[in-house]
Amino acid sequence: MRLYIGLVHYPVYNKHGRIIASAVTTVDLHDIARAARTYEVRRLFVITPLEDQRELAQRVIRHWTEGYGAEYNPDRKDAMERVRVVPSLTDAEAVIEAEEGDAPVVMATDAAGDQGRGIGYSEARDIIAAGRVVMVLFGTAWGLDRKVIEGAHWVLPPIAGKMDYNHLSVRSAAAIILDRLVGGSA
Repeated sequence: MRLYIGLVHYPVYNKHGRIIASAVTTVDLHDIARAARTYEVRRLFVITPLEDQRELAQRVIRHWTEGYGAEYNPDRKDAMERVRVVPSLTDAEAVIEAEEGDAPVVMATDAAGDQGRGIGYSEARDIIAAGRVVMVLFGTAWGLDRKVIEGAHWVLPPIAGKMDYNHLSVRSAAAIILDRLVGGSA
């Protein structure tokens, strides 16, 4: 399986609809890395242009892969070794292309939904199962900038709960979507 995920911190929206660079949240790194390991994702890219945020993420990764944390929790080490911090989506795509020899099919997530280039989870699973290189993008803050969504090949359906409340944490959404894409249940 040639599946990658990107945790995008820029460009994303704030609650006022302005494009921002959001802060890296260490719990997102831990939880999404563990989900990535659980579902055999090759790499989780943390995407932020902010140098201080990249340094924070690197410090957390080093703690769990090289420091005391690596000895204390080898399972966390295994998960955190899949994380790579890059300044842009373009950099993440270049790393994937260098590693795989193919550019990734990019699937964006969008809690609001996208009428134009939507793809169902069944069709997305088929693309992944066929061995295509795929990168799924998750937006932080209030979601991915429309230009990122428009630049994706496909847009996955939003997660719909039982009520009209739709504001999951990105780590919860990532786990649910990974399970829908590559989990054992259909």
